[in-house]
Amino acid sequence: MASYPRKEVQEAVEALHRIRDKASAGEIGWEALADMFTEDATYIDPAWGRFKGQQAIRQFLRDSMQGLKDWTFPTEWHVIEGNRVISRFQNRLPGRRADGSYYQVPGVGIIEYAGNGKFSYEEDIINMVHLYEVLQECCWVPGPDMKMPQKVVR
Repeated sequence: MASYPRKEVQEAVEALHRIRDKASAGEIGWEALADMFTEDATYIDPAWGRFKGQQAIRQFLRDSMQGLKDWTFPTEWHVIEGNRVISRFQNRLPGRRADGSYYQVPGVGIIEYAGNGKFSYEEDIINMVHLYEVLQECCWVPGPDMKMPQKVVR
């Protein structure tokens, strides 16, 4: 596996975060993130499963984010070690608790840089039990267009 300069990896991570921020703000569709992945990339999501290939990732992003227009996903920090990036982000639901804190659940993304501004792998790790507890606490109700994860692994 080739090793890439830290500056190149950092620039790609910043581009990925910019696209995520725009998608989170509703300025672009989530499927735009698929352009940041190689044709043969793998993406693993804790609720939706494993997706292989840029087109499968594009469809996953389109389907999985449908109905979450009122959620945001701010990145808190990231670290780079060679071609690998670890980032911590929040799954932030709308509203706040009486004490002012957000209804949110942290997640960690493990991402592998593959060169030319693209990534070959991402695995997101989220405590799904915690997510369900926060969903109940804040009484979030999915919109009519929300899609649920499929049981088929792709």
